[in-house]
Amino acid sequence: MSHLAPGPSPYPVAPQPVAAAPAWAEPVRGRSGSGSVFAIIGIVIGGLVGLLVVAYLALALGASVLAIGSLLALVPLAGVLLAVRWVDRWEPEPRGALWFAFLWGAAVSVAIALIVDLGVELAVAYTQPGGAADEVVRTVVQAPIVEELAKGLGVLLVFAFARWQFDGPLDGLVYAAVVAAGFAFTENIIYFGSALIEGGAESLGATFVVRGIFSPFAHVLFTACTGLCIGIGARRGGGAGVIGWFFLGLAGAIALHALWNGSLAFGDDAIGLYITVQVPIFVAAVLLTLYLRRQEVRVTRRRLAEYAGVGWFSHAEVELLATPAGRRQAKAWARSQHPPRTATMKRLIADATHLAFARQRIATGQGGAVAAADEQALLASIVAGRQALLR
Repeated sequence: MSHLAPGPSPYPVAPQPVAAAPAWAEPVRGRSGSGSVFAIIGIVIGGLVGLLVVAYLALALGASVLAIGSLLALVPLAGVLLAVRWVDRWEPEPRGALWFAFLWGAAVSVAIALIVDLGVELAVAYTQPGGAADEVVRTVVQAPIVEELAKGLGVLLVFAFARWQFDGPLDGLVYAAVVAAGFAFTENIIYFGSALIEGGAESLGATFVVRGIFSPFAHVLFTACTGLCIGIGARRGGGAGVIGWFFLGLAGAIALHALWNGSLAFGDDAIGLYITVQVPIFVAAVLLTLYLRRQEVRVTRRRLAEYAGVGWFSHAEVELLATPAGRRQAKAWARSQHPPRTATMKRLIADATHLAFARQRIATGQGGAVAAADEQALLASIVAGRQALLR
């Protein structure tokens, strides 16, 4: 990779590159510190609520059943998280925010749903002694509204307290998917445990096939509507307008969730409904995700080409940093060095990608002072990183 000095053009304003390599190893400056504080506080709160949920499940299911259900629930969870990792690998989201999203889904959202469910049962018992809540209403109305609102609030909180982490719909999709994966993990534990207690191994096996193999992405599909709409609102400028997008996405998530549950509650041909209703929804979601990923690649390439035009990169470097094939080539080169420089190359690729999206926010008038500070810090980090690679 060639080492070009920054060009004289005032676009963008060039920082003074530091001579020492430590700047490369330090976190990028300029991004709002509230994001890290939010992640820490959120993770602590989510962890504490998670302990309460675990205690509740241990009392309700028993320790041994809880352990079996948890192990089985890890199978669909692993599949979902691997898919999310693939979607997120072009411009990875911060791990702290992802951990918060997962804990919100697995603990806080579940706690909200359990509390509301208990409240409904108490209300029915008080108004109709000896009666019980209508199961169809709980499945098709209560569950979609309560669960999607609880999960969607987690995605909205990420946007509210870590705005710089939202560059568009794909980021919203990633956070929504992680929240939903956490919720589905805990919900699967409850379903698997209940099936084992009520019907033994045969019932557990059937439940695992339905939830763990046929529909591991169900909750991801529902909450993705909310995440995508928050991401659209973020790309259109953020602010109060995101709330409207949030409710629009929430309405879609609730409707999709109700359709999914209703098809199972009212349909006699479960397999036929799965093929005609659920599979097409999943295929459409996959195609949309691929389209959004291609958009991210185009934005990265276009914005880095602008930096190349003023001397920050060579055009060959843009191809290496902003295309899938180029990134593979760059990583292969880094691995072949002695000693290997793979970690340094990955950091350079990540910084270049974040730089492209910082410039995207600036160019569309959405970044403000934070995006401008990000740009300067990322450019300095890239200069130091290139020096580290070429030593």
